[in-house]
Order: sequence, then structure tokens, then C-alpha cells
Amino acid sequence: MQSEQITITPIGIIHTPFNTIKGMPIQPLASKGVKGFIELFPEYIEGLTDLKEFSHITLLYHLHKIKDYELMVKPFMDTKEHGIFATKSPKRPNAIGFSTVKLLSIENNIIHIEMVDMLNGTPLIDIKPFFAKFDNRTNTKSGWLDNQLNIPIKELRSDERFN
Repeated sequence: MQSEQITITPIGIIHTPFNTIKGMPIQPLASKGVKGFIELFPEYIEGLTDLKEFSHITLLYHLHKIKDYELMVKPFMDTKEHGIFATKSPKRPNAIGFSTVKLLSIENNIIHIEMVDMLNGTPLIDIKPFFAKFDNRTNTKSGWLDNQLNIPIKELRSDERFN
């Protein structure tokens, strides 16, 4: 049973140094020191009240360069195919990405961030504060990724497989 269509309107644009997918970090931890900024649309500025008190924020965004999806994908960190819902591959039925980034500062409608791992011009869907007590987990399992923990985080870069 399919549900009705949902309409999501962007609240801003994410600006980063990455204009192509190839070579872009695939996770925020792989982009330490890489800065960008969010241009929040002016009608949402009031919603930034009290956000500057947080060190990190989680961004939900539209993977706007993804044109279709695949249910089986070969993710960046493996040579074997996995189901799309067991990966963080961008080729998803709903092209929604999320990243927890470091909040540097807020100036009017400009939010300066670090640890960016998204393309320049990415439409921003939502901002949520990162709260370690709720957002971190202990005693977890990471499925097939548990076997990939030997890959240095700084080397996690994308290639052209999801263009």
C-alpha cells in the first residue's frame, strides 16, 4: 500500500567547497576542518533563536543530484552489494541525506558550519540540535560495517558510482 505524496519545501541552501560527488567526504567525520555555510531563507530566521548554544547540529537535506534509486547497492566501504536500507548510499527511494556538523557561528540568516560532506547548493530541509544524551548510543551493532572499521576515517571519499 502506497501512501499519498508528501511535499517538502527547502528552508535554505547549503554551500560547501564540493561541486562534484567524486572525491567528496562520505561522512562528516571524514571532513574535519572542511567549512561551509547555510544560507537560511529569511522567513525562518526566528527559528534560529537559541541554536547558537549548541556545538553541533544535524542537517536533513535533499540529495538533489540523485535522479533514481537502487534497492541493491555496492557502498563506498565495501565491494559487496547490500540492500539500500542497510547502507547510507545516496541512491535512495527518497533522496534524503543527513549529517551532524559542527556549528561555528550564526550571523543573521547565515549559519557557519564545519565537517561538511554534501554538495554545494544542496537544498536544506531541516535543522535539529544535536543532543549527546539522546543522539548517541552505546552497545550497538553495525552489521556489515563492523568488518570495515579498519578503514581510516579521513580516507572516506566518494567516487562516481552514485552519479
